[in-house]
Amino acid sequence: MVLNLCLFIATNFLILENTIFEVDMIGRSGFTIPYIDGGVSISRTARTYPTYLIFKPGMIITAFLLIKYWIANNNMARTINNQNEKNYRFLFFGVSSAIFLIAHSIFLGISFEYDLYKFFRRFILIAFIIFEIVAQALLVVTLFKIKNKIIYGLNKIEKEIIKKKFKSDIGIMCDVALDPYTSHGHDGLIKKGYVQNDETVEILVKQALLLAEMECDVIAPSDMMDGRIGKIRKALDKKNFQLVQILSYAVKYASNFYGPFRDAVGSKINLKGNKKNYQMNFFNQKEALREVAFDIKEGADFVMVKPGMPYLDVIKLVSDTFKIPVFAYQVSGEYSLIKNGIKKKIISENAIEESLISFKRAGASAIVTYFADYIAKKLR
Repeated sequence: MVLNLCLFIATNFLILENTIFEVDMIGRSGFTIPYIDGGVSISRTARTYPTYLIFKPGMIITAFLLIKYWIANNNMARTINNQNEKNYRFLFFGVSSAIFLIAHSIFLGISFEYDLYKFFRRFILIAFIIFEIVAQALLVVTLFKIKNKIIYGLNKIEKEIIKKKFKSDIGIMCDVALDPYTSHGHDGLIKKGYVQNDETVEILVKQALLLAEMECDVIAPSDMMDGRIGKIRKALDKKNFQLVQILSYAVKYASNFYGPFRDAVGSKINLKGNKKNYQMNFFNQKEALREVAFDIKEGADFVMVKPGMPYLDVIKLVSDTFKIPVFAYQVSGEYSLIKNGIKKKIISENAIEESLISFKRAGASAIVTYFADYIAKKLR
């Protein structure tokens, strides 16, 4: 803003004629747009009255703000990286560049007929540019090295804000799976065309611990790898997260109703093959009982049936067989069918509530649905 104001005054000096702010004529023409025709240089605005009254203080203030900026970045990086003694190299280059800017702003426009002075003036300008570029490059490298710690910190802050806002009225449930992060769209690591169960479980355990450290109340593994509930429970207990509960996606079918969600996260485009070798076949019902029994034995506190409406019989069977809370997941495809049906006036909006009540009739203890906000507002 300061630079724009100075350029405006310097290039449109005729407006100020016969005033106390009359601008010196130093080889310039009339009205000009400096960004297009180059009618005046930036440095010339600092050598001409009255623009230097704005330009020089503005540049010096900018330099001090730069110093503050680099100190703040250094403190942030040290805090995130738990490094309290050593300063980062970008701090030296950043502060030095700001000092060069102050020196250049002070000496610009002072008339000395010495070649050494002209060399000095150009030297500090070039030094400012080079040191600032080096500082920015070093900062980018530093941030890249600690990016995972930054993401971790931001997520932890976000969850702390949520908990502070809602106090004890809300719990945070976090999904544990790899498909949003893999290039192939699968829930696990792939070697020679096959998903590797045990290697994937090792990563899922690390993901679960990270989420627990960020104060998630419920860990929800949705990957369908065998044995991951027991490994996650053991790891949580070992790290003193005994109060963190596990919601197991014990009954997750290889369904056609996941399409809209996969489009949203971009995994559908990348998905190679299908997930039928680790998600359940929708012909099977009794397999659901075996999967739930295994996960309860390994330490699951709740179990999930996903999708919901096409599997009301499975929800009923699991609910009647096991004395454990059963969640029903109304997935994106179910949501889209109902939403589009309402939009095209094929069905009434009351179908939303009807669909959710069907889960309760089947025995679901809780429902995960994209209609949660709609129902919450309606219940108020």
